[in-house]
Amino acid sequence: MPAAAADDLRHGGVDEAIAVLGDLAERDVPLGPMTTYRVGGSADVFVRARSTADLQRVAAAHAASGLPVLVVGRGSNLLVADGGYRGIAVSLLHMATGVVIDESSSIVEAGSAVLLPVLARQLASAGLTGFEWAVGVPGSIGGAVRMNAGGHGSDMSESLIDARIIDLSNGSDDVLLAAEFGLRFRGSGLRGDQVVVSARLQLAPGDPAAAKAALSEIVAWRRSNQPGGQNAGSVFVNPVPGEVSAGQLVDEIGLRGLRHGTATVSDKHANFIQADDGGSADDVRALMKLVAERVEVETGYALRSEIRLIGFDS
Repeated sequence: MPAAAADDLRHGGVDEAIAVLGDLAERDVPLGPMTTYRVGGSADVFVRARSTADLQRVAAAHAASGLPVLVVGRGSNLLVADGGYRGIAVSLLHMATGVVIDESSSIVEAGSAVLLPVLARQLASAGLTGFEWAVGVPGSIGGAVRMNAGGHGSDMSESLIDARIIDLSNGSDDVLLAAEFGLRFRGSGLRGDQVVVSARLQLAPGDPAAAKAALSEIVAWRRSNQPGGQNAGSVFVNPVPGEVSAGQLVDEIGLRGLRHGTATVSDKHANFIQADDGGSADDVRALMKLVAERVEVETGYALRSEIRLIGFDS
């Protein structure tokens, strides 16, 4: 299809989506500032959902327009192309922020927008253990379920009971058991248009002082071993969890500190790629590809991205 015809089709879809969404819709909202990379372009249509009814309207807009849908959480594992996202981006930060702790069963229900470090500290104070690892992960519950986030020997699959999912492809609203998510190392079978609204976790009673000590140890380790600044944490999934780490492979072939445009492989941790202030998402993506290609050629390991890549051609 010629580029002009594709643009006309896209703009027609945007108009149809906005007709359904009404005052929920915003045009050309920058997504980069909503990510921890803080680089990248805008979404054609943006919705700040405040209720499940709003999500149902997004589902209706998707059906009417044919535009794809992207759920934007805390943006800690998201890289949006400089050219932006040609679809409907949805934020749940205004609706899914509640936490309910049942002390008798040690079951916790948390909204998808709840920050992992905040929840980890809250649970430790309540004397619940099994979620200490999350204090060092700068994401939200929704993203953690989708990516089976983890660290320090544990992950979401260890505590997840079930989660409420709204499917924006058809508007269905269901609770799925953890076994139905296809959880794997840093991934799941959830599609991009399946929205995690909330999740229930099974934890264990324990000593608050010991839990808080574990949190402090994890935070200290992270500060000592991982860089700050504009990044999204580990870029590549470890090819053999527990045996071969992506950072080790990148480091062994001498790519620590490698720069491409406004993006650099971190000097502090070789599985982190930093973006310059005011830099380019496309530079970050290009450096990711360059590193992955070099690692495969020189070591034989094919690295898989841990970061969701949005709006790129490939």
